[in-house]
Amino acid sequence: MLSRRSDAGFTLIELLIVVVILGVVAAPIANVVIVSIRNTDATSARLAVSHDAQQSAAFFAQDVAATGLRDYSGLVASGAVPFSPSVQLNAAYNAGGQVCGTAATPVSLVRLLSDDWDTSPPSATRRTAIVAYYLAGTELHRLRCVGSAAPVSDAVVAHNVDPATPAVTCASACTDAAVPLWVKLTFTAVTRNADPYPITLFGQRRQT
Repeated sequence: MLSRRSDAGFTLIELLIVVVILGVVAAPIANVVIVSIRNTDATSARLAVSHDAQQSAAFFAQDVAATGLRDYSGLVASGAVPFSPSVQLNAAYNAGGQVCGTAATPVSLVRLLSDDWDTSPPSATRRTAIVAYYLAGTELHRLRCVGSAAPVSDAVVAHNVDPATPAVTCASACTDAAVPLWVKLTFTAVTRNADPYPITLFGQRRQT
């Protein structure tokens, strides 16, 4: 005897119940996914800003440590050669006759000058090293020249800088011949997926 196949299926009410249950289950799952994506974006943004802060801080500390341009034109007192003004604020590419870059180079937030001795010839040759930190849009650049106006490097060390926030402070008058013991550059990084991130670059000059 052949068995009869059941023609029974889902009723409309049963389908509606299933749809309602799926909606109830799917809503919180969708919220979890959306929150997870947002948190991932925010974390990525914070990591990127943190990386910029660490990178720029390392460069700045190194540059300030070396700051100090000696003035060999005057008298040497007690064997100590005095300094020339070695920190320049809001400086053009040719500020103080020290040229680094071209007329197209943006005005620097701060320029740090130092002596650089080339020891490759039989007698050491004194050159001037210039490190300039300038903004191009929302990017903080580190421009470096040694012995000529042609930059040996020009790298972006921080992104998403709020152009209204950079400020430079020094332990003493920044532009005096007496080189300040420390220099600080502060600014705020603003990204779409993270809170404003204040960054402080700090460097202390070597006592030599």
